[in-house]
Amino acid sequence: MPRLNRIVETALYVEDLDRARDFYEGKLGLAPLLKTKTLFAYDVGGASVLLLFLRGGSLQTQSFDNGSIPPHDGSGALHIAFAIDAEELAAWEAKLAQLGIVVEGRMQWDRGSKSLYFRDPDGHMLELATPGLWRTY
Repeated sequence: MPRLNRIVETALYVEDLDRARDFYEGKLGLAPLLKTKTLFAYDVGGASVLLLFLRGGSLQTQSFDNGSIPPHDGSGALHIAFAIDAEELAAWEAKLAQLGIVVEGRMQWDRGSKSLYFRDPDGHMLELATPGLWRTY
């Protein structure tokens, strides 16, 4: 069987791209890679890309000279986890508090990892996780 190597992109669907930009760029410090009227893409640690699609903005096939992208969309609160260094957990918690972002949960995992849980403006559950959460991380 051919092998899958990693996840390159993760997508969230948001109601307001400008509000999402303020949160992901302004509060979490992600660097933009691409901005269109229906999509903002962000570099995450030089290893993956977070795609923020305007909810309902990609319901039609998008055709280009070199191909097409099928329709897609999503709704409801989703979950993604960002990898952080263990020694930066306290700094992240302090930064979230300074920004008025409520930490809704904390977890100490059996393998030694720790996680903080909070939400973005669209209600998506975000996690900051230190190494050891999974065998692969």
